[in-house]
Amino acid sequence: MSISPSDLTYPRQRARTRGFRLGVPRQATPSPDGSRVVFVRSASGTDPVGDLWVLDIDAAAQTAAERRVVDARSLLSGESHEALPDAERARRERLREVGEGIAAFATDAAVGRATFALAGRVYVVDLTDAAAAPQPVDVPGIDAGAVDPRLSPDGTRLGFVVGSALVIVDLDSRGGVPPESRALTIGEQADDSSAVTWGLADFIAAEEFSRVRGWWWLADSTGVIVERVDNAPVSTWWIADPANPDSPPREQRYPAAGTANADLTLWLVEVTGDQSGRRREIRWDHDRFPYLTSVHVGRDAGSDPIIAVLSRDQRHQQVIRIHPESGDGDIDAHMIGEHRDDAWIDVIPGAPRLDPRGRLIDVGRDPQTDTDRLFIDGDPISPIGFQVRSIGDLAVDGLIVDGSSNPIEEIPVLVDDAGWHPLTESGIAAARRAGTLIVLSTATPATSTQPPGTSTMIGALSKNATAGAAAEITPIARLRSFCETPIAAPAVHLSRSGPDALPTAVLWPTDHVRGSGKLPVLLAPYGGPHARRVVDSRLAFATDQWWADQGFCVVIADGRGTPGRGPAWERAVLDDLATGVLHDQIVALDAVLAAHPEDTDADRVGIHGWSFGGYLAALAVLRRPDRIHAAVAGAPVTEWRLYDTAYTERYLGDPAVNTAVYDRCSLITDAAALTRPLLLVHGLADDNVVVAHTLQLSSALLAAGRSHSVLPLSGVTHMTPQEVIAENLLVAQRDFLLTHLSPQPFPS
Repeated sequence: MSISPSDLTYPRQRARTRGFRLGVPRQATPSPDGSRVVFVRSASGTDPVGDLWVLDIDAAAQTAAERRVVDARSLLSGESHEALPDAERARRERLREVGEGIAAFATDAAVGRATFALAGRVYVVDLTDAAAAPQPVDVPGIDAGAVDPRLSPDGTRLGFVVGSALVIVDLDSRGGVPPESRALTIGEQADDSSAVTWGLADFIAAEEFSRVRGWWWLADSTGVIVERVDNAPVSTWWIADPANPDSPPREQRYPAAGTANADLTLWLVEVTGDQSGRRREIRWDHDRFPYLTSVHVGRDAGSDPIIAVLSRDQRHQQVIRIHPESGDGDIDAHMIGEHRDDAWIDVIPGAPRLDPRGRLIDVGRDPQTDTDRLFIDGDPISPIGFQVRSIGDLAVDGLIVDGSSNPIEEIPVLVDDAGWHPLTESGIAAARRAGTLIVLSTATPATSTQPPGTSTMIGALSKNATAGAAAEITPIARLRSFCETPIAAPAVHLSRSGPDALPTAVLWPTDHVRGSGKLPVLLAPYGGPHARRVVDSRLAFATDQWWADQGFCVVIADGRGTPGRGPAWERAVLDDLATGVLHDQIVALDAVLAAHPEDTDADRVGIHGWSFGGYLAALAVLRRPDRIHAAVAGAPVTEWRLYDTAYTERYLGDPAVNTAVYDRCSLITDAAALTRPLLLVHGLADDNVVVAHTLQLSSALLAAGRSHSVLPLSGVTHMTPQEVIAENLLVAQRDFLLTHLSPQPFPS
C-alpha cells in the first residue's frame, strides 16, 4: 500500500524502514587486489529484501560502477522469504538482524566468489564475471534448511550447517557440486531440536560474546575447526504463543544465572586427502575455562589458529595456540597469553589473534592508565586514554582498531610500523581494509544540520610515515544509500552533567520557544553495560526528536557502566546494577532542570526504555517516585536470576553465593513500593529476556495491590521488526506517558 507524504507519520516511517536500516549498504567487503567491493543492499529504504551487489573499480582511471549480482526475489521464485530454518532465525535474533532476503554472505580469500543462503538453500556466485548467475548448491541426501554457508579460502570447497551437522562439499569451476562428489558430514543430520549440534555457536557465545560462528576454515583450506555443543545440561524452557493456542510451545535451552551451561568441545576435521573426515579434539581445561569466546584461524597458509577461553567467573582468560600438524592424536595446543582481573575480563571483538608476522595482537586493561589498550607481543601500542573497542582487518603492513578517547565517539585507526594513524578525526565511523583499498563508513555528526544517515566511501590508502598523523585516503567512489531521511529532524544539544561529567543529550520540540512554558521531561536511557545512547550520530536521535515533538524535553544520559570511558567506569556496576545507574539518571535530570528552569517541569518527569533501559525505567519509578512520575518499561529484566549466565554472573556473581546482591538488584522485591503509573511491555516470543520477567513483576504488583498496566506483544521477540507493531507501539507508549504527565491532550 502506498502512503502519501501527507499521511506519513514518524512512527510509521520508522516502522516501515525498520529503524532506517533498510537501503543502507552493509557488510562492504573489499577485495585484496583492489578491483571490487561486495556488499548487501535492499532496493529502497522500505524494501526489507537484501540483494548482493558489487562495486567494480578501475584503479587506473580511479572510477567505479555498481552492478547487482544477485536479485534475491528472483531466486525465491514466489517462496516466502520468511521460510527460515530455526537455527537461522536464532542467528538473526542474536545479531538483531531486521533484514530479509540476503542478510549475510561469505567469500573466498580473493573475494572472487561469494556464497549465501536464501530460505534455507545455498548458492554460490562468481563475483568477477558480470554475466555469471548464482548457482544453487544441490547435494544428494542433504535436506534443505542450510545455515551459515562459507567458502574455503581457496574457493574450491563449501561448508554449511544443516540441522545439527556441518556439511562439506567440493565445488566445480562454476560453483556447483560435481555429480561424483560425496559430501562430508560432520555430526548427525538431526533436526533443529537436537541437543547436540556441530558448527553452530552456543547461545551464550552468540548473545554475550559476539561470536555467532561455530565453525572456521583453516587458512590453507585443508580442514575446518568445528564447535560441538551439547545442550543437554542446559535447562529447558518453553516459549509459547498464547494468541495461537493450537501452536505447540517452542523448546528453548536457556542457561539462567547459576544454572548449567552447554558443554563445548572444539574439533579439527581434515577435509582433503586420505585422512579426509579424521577428527581430532582441541583440548583445554574445560572445568576451569568453560567459555570459548573466540576462534581466529589467520589468513595465510601455514598460520596457526588461536582460541581464547574464559573462566565461569570471567576473571581469568587464556589464549591458546593450536598446532594442526601435531600428530595423529589430540591437537597440540599451548597457552601463549592470559589475562586476570579482579572484576571481569572484557571480551573484545577481533581479539586475541595472530597477525601475518606471527605476532600476538591483543587488547587488555592497563590499570595504571585506566585504559583498554592494544598490545602487540605484550607491548602497549595504543595511546593512553584511547579506549580500544575492537580489532578489525589485519595485514602484513598493519591493522585496524576501533575506539576513541571521547566516550561519544568511535573511530577507526590504522596501526602500522610507522605508528598510529586515525582514519577519521572524530565522530562515529568504521572501516574495512584489503591491500590499499579502504571502505570507510561515517555517520552524520549529532549536531550537524545535514540529513541524518551513514555515508560509505571507497578510497585508496596512502602511507603516512608520521606517527600520529591521519592516514591519507584518496576517494574513489561512494556506495549509494537508499535509506530514507527521517521526517523528524533531530536538533541535538550535547553536554556533560554532574561531577562525573556524564555524557548527556537534550532535545526540545521543534517549535518550542525558550521561556514560553514548562515542558514535561522524558528520560530515555539505556544506561547499562555494553551500550551507549549518547553518540555522535544524528540518526541515533531521530526517535528522540519525535518524542520531543510530542511535547517533551527529552534527556538521554550515559551513566556508570557504559563503555568508552575506561575500565574503572565500566566496573563501577560490579555487584550492583541498580543503585549507581539510577543515581546517574537523577544527576543528569537535575543538571537539565537547573540549566533550564523556565522550560522544564520537575513535577512531570517520565522515563522509558527497552531491555536494560526497561529495567532502569521500572527501577526508577519504583525507587525514586519522588522524582519519576510515570514509566514505560519495555522487555525489562525484572529478576536477574532469570537472565543468562554470562551476562548476569559477570556483574553480580553466583546467585547461590551472592544472594543479597541479587535481591538488591531485583525489581520483584520492590513491587509494594509502586505509587506511580507503570506500563510494562513485553514480546511473548522473546527468548532473550523471556516474558516471565514481566509476568512475575506483574504478579508481585497485583499481590501487593498496586495498579499497573501490561501490554503483551503476540509473536514478538526481543526485537520488534513487525511494521504494524513497531508503529503502534510508539504511539501506545506516547499516549500512556502524556496521559499521566500532561494536563493537555496529546498532539495529533
